[in-house]
Amino acid sequence: MSEQPARPEPIPLTLLTGFLGAGKTTLLNRLLKDPALADTVVLVNEFGEIGLDHLFVEGIEDGMILLASGCLCCTIRDDLIVTLEDLLRRLDNGRVAPFRRLVIETTGLADPAPVLNVLINHPYLAMRFKLDGVVTLVDAVNGMATLDAHPEALRQVVAADRLVLTKTDIATDAEAVATLRKRLGDFNPGIAILSPDAAAEAIVGAGLYDLAARPDELRRWLAAEALDGHDHHHDHGHVHGDHHHHAGHSHHHHDVNRHDASIRAFTLTAETPIREATFDLFWTLLRSTHGAKLLRLKGLVALAEHPEGPLLVHAVQQILHPPVLLPTWPDADRRSRLVLIVKDLEEETVARLWSAFLGRPSPAQAQAHHHHA
Repeated sequence: MSEQPARPEPIPLTLLTGFLGAGKTTLLNRLLKDPALADTVVLVNEFGEIGLDHLFVEGIEDGMILLASGCLCCTIRDDLIVTLEDLLRRLDNGRVAPFRRLVIETTGLADPAPVLNVLINHPYLAMRFKLDGVVTLVDAVNGMATLDAHPEALRQVVAADRLVLTKTDIATDAEAVATLRKRLGDFNPGIAILSPDAAAEAIVGAGLYDLAARPDELRRWLAAEALDGHDHHHDHGHVHGDHHHHAGHSHHHHDVNRHDASIRAFTLTAETPIREATFDLFWTLLRSTHGAKLLRLKGLVALAEHPEGPLLVHAVQQILHPPVLLPTWPDADRRSRLVLIVKDLEEETVARLWSAFLGRPSPAQAQAHHHHA
């Protein structure tokens, strides 16, 4: 019986997205000069759009150029899947030198979800690449207006694992920039908002795989504390967040616009471990019933089958990353904690569904009991 060749290690992949004119080209140029990103392949929609100021060493062939930094740049041809399969074929045939990371740059206001869907649900691509995070660039000068005008911009912010706030140096109104930062944090609790000159590693290494190795980072990523208020010590398993953190209900000088008021972030918790099948059913039902309204779900699930460590779950819109089973818990809190960011969906609706799966009274009943306690 012949030995199967060893399956190659999956290549980390970063999705770089962001508002039109937010400075993706400038950022890419800087990142590609950083030694930390040597041996990176960048996929761009058009070379023309991306003014790469490196001297190319040579055009390898149609749609590919080798940069002086040792990075390779390719255009996305007809279709991302075709381009990625072609790239892997060249890699496996030795026609392209081995590379350590792939960066896909999406145009303007593209919703990241379809690209994530390809990377996570395509059987072959999901085996060869591991999604290492979505980086969204937001322009400090026009960011507010872009968020007001384009719902896709909001999806880019919610999908991000890292936000890079550009052009703060030319934004004259410091208060407006502070308001924008707050708004971004409301949409994506716990998000790191970096400056464009942050270290390359800080910008690109943001995936679940990195998180699994850094428990302190994991707690910040979960951002449950930000939503939990101070109810930690007497949690009866009901849902927090109702009375204070409804993104967009903050009263700023600008009128809270219709997108913001419909977005909510809240936490679901469970004291008792649950079976993996129960969690799968909850997610399936949540997605099939309210799919279009789910912007993000992230959390730690305490599994009955695996007491040593939780399941790390993460979904953007309806696309669930392959969950990662952690060997140990990041802290003393052993509850399941799910953070959801939703649009046009009441917290109570989701909480009722969660309670039904856990086989416990609905939050309203728990709340009543809680107040009489």
